[in-house]
Amino acid sequence: MTSTWLITGATSGFGHMVAERALAGGAHVIAVGRRSDRLAELADHAQQGRVTTIPLDITAPGAEQVLADAVRTAGGLDVLVNNAGYGLFGPVEQIDADNARAIFDTNVLANLAVLRAALPALRASRGRVVQISSVNGQSAWASSGLYSASKAAVELASEALAYELAHTGVKVTIVEPGLFATEFATSLQVVLPHEVYAPTVGKFLTDFSALPATAFGDAEKVVDAITAVATMEEPPLRLAVGADAVGRIRESLRSRLAELDRWESFSTGPVGQTV
Repeated sequence: MTSTWLITGATSGFGHMVAERALAGGAHVIAVGRRSDRLAELADHAQQGRVTTIPLDITAPGAEQVLADAVRTAGGLDVLVNNAGYGLFGPVEQIDADNARAIFDTNVLANLAVLRAALPALRASRGRVVQISSVNGQSAWASSGLYSASKAAVELASEALAYELAHTGVKVTIVEPGLFATEFATSLQVVLPHEVYAPTVGKFLTDFSALPATAFGDAEKVVDAITAVATMEEPPLRLAVGADAVGRIRESLRSRLAELDRWESFSTGPVGQTV
């Protein structure tokens, strides 16, 4: 039986690559993205009837209903790859309310809207939810504050969702890529720091812009990971992809555990006790 995949952000990066991989495997793909031309290219290279293209800004009013209708028309859903999002980097203080609202609208609220549209059909099929996060969903650094916050929100919502859906057979996996060669690195929005943040945010952005091409992994590895967890009987809740992601997340977790241990007596001892 042909499986049906709903993939958001299917016009570029991981989303486009996963759509191509799913189509090559014989799936029917509901491909969602803002660029009609890229969706048309995807359909042109696929077997007739295998692609349903939906030009859509998932933050738009009514987007949830559009997606729910598409799933209903397709006759069900087996895999959701909730991938759409964008990067915003700069000092926390300097990111204004409009930009902060925009990244949460796209990376968090629209992600939730897609889930609401897809979950009834996924419960019926005992399907798979693949939430695309980032190493920044587990670890922040100077300049990543708002982006990290948006991905951390997705991660914790997804963790709760996995518990809530456990009895239904629906499996949830959060994929956390490190640095990979996609259009993301060239399309992200950057707020340049004021002088006070030059030693931290400024240095990070300068160092990042000087990274050689070899610092960015082969994006096919992320596609391999996404397609693998989408069909595993017992997939992981979280999957870091890339040596840099594994290393950074491990370092962050060790640091947090060390800090927890160091201050445990302060938290659990008598009031006023010092370490």
